[in-house]
Amino acid sequence: MKTNKVKLYHKKRFWAGILLAQFLLFFILSKIDVVVTFFERLFEIQKGFHQILYSSIPFSVGDVFYILIISIFLFFIFKILKQNSRKKYVLKFLILINILYFIYQISWGMLYFQKPLLEKLPEKELELSYIKQLTFEYLEKCRKTRSLVKEDQSGVFTITNINVIKDEILRNQTQLPSSLNNKKGTRIQAFKSSLFKPIMSYSGILGYYNPFTAEAQYNSALPSTYIPFTLSHESAHQLGYAREQEANFIGFLIGENSTNLDLKYSTDYFVLKSLLNFLAERDPEFVKEILAEYSPEMQRDRLAEKLFVKKHEGLLDVFFGFTNDLFLKSNQQDGSITYSYFIDLLIRYK
Repeated sequence: MKTNKVKLYHKKRFWAGILLAQFLLFFILSKIDVVVTFFERLFEIQKGFHQILYSSIPFSVGDVFYILIISIFLFFIFKILKQNSRKKYVLKFLILINILYFIYQISWGMLYFQKPLLEKLPEKELELSYIKQLTFEYLEKCRKTRSLVKEDQSGVFTITNINVIKDEILRNQTQLPSSLNNKKGTRIQAFKSSLFKPIMSYSGILGYYNPFTAEAQYNSALPSTYIPFTLSHESAHQLGYAREQEANFIGFLIGENSTNLDLKYSTDYFVLKSLLNFLAERDPEFVKEILAEYSPEMQRDRLAEKLFVKKHEGLLDVFFGFTNDLFLKSNQQDGSITYSYFIDLLIRYK
């Protein structure tokens, strides 16, 4: 009996050591360019396989996977809290954590350390006068495009055909500038409406990429202004862009010259909001002036967004905002509430 306890103790120490060794190993590997490039190429090979494997299934396989994982975690925690089963289930829990962490890192985590897109663009200063000029330009773009899209009975923008938008995004992936993009689109439609829509609505999460299934999840309950660009953003993750603001920039490139008016409007509106958010602390009066210049149609869309956010305010929004901020910062990003990197990319591109 004593021998078994000693063996179990050593096994737990072994797997705890393996987990620590993984943390150190992947940290060191993230600093070696040739290794990061290897993982980029590995992702290029496996992303098509994953998307083919799961795209034909009508529901989100990744969400089901997360439900199973969460259920298993809760079961383990319950067992660990019980004195008579604690030692055995701590070991199993450590093994599971090791497996999931390893799969995550080799399939996605190392992509956060790719060469930044910023280095592929010419240096430019973030001059406030030019950013304001750009804001006026995007205001006019939005006013024009908004007058051409469909509305619901309340006069709020509504998507005409979401499948057409998805096809347009996949087609536009293949037309990204070769000077910026060296990743190949699969043309496989692996966009999935998330099973966690209520949670996402209350958490402030618009969409997310599942690294275990390569599906692009989105919250289909969002106001229509969000959805096309959210799909475009998540498709950038499917291409292999891990950093959030780089995915925003690639999403912008996918939608900026789109012939699909819904995607075009959602993209232009995202850029306008990003510019205004960037300017909010620097020149709040200017932001107020621009908001006052919104067309009546755009004012209705803005109100619909504000009502949606107000309806779903709560602790989940605070919790997920905090945890997402920590996650982004742990992967060498600026955090969830930042627009400067996207604006920097935008200005350099322009």
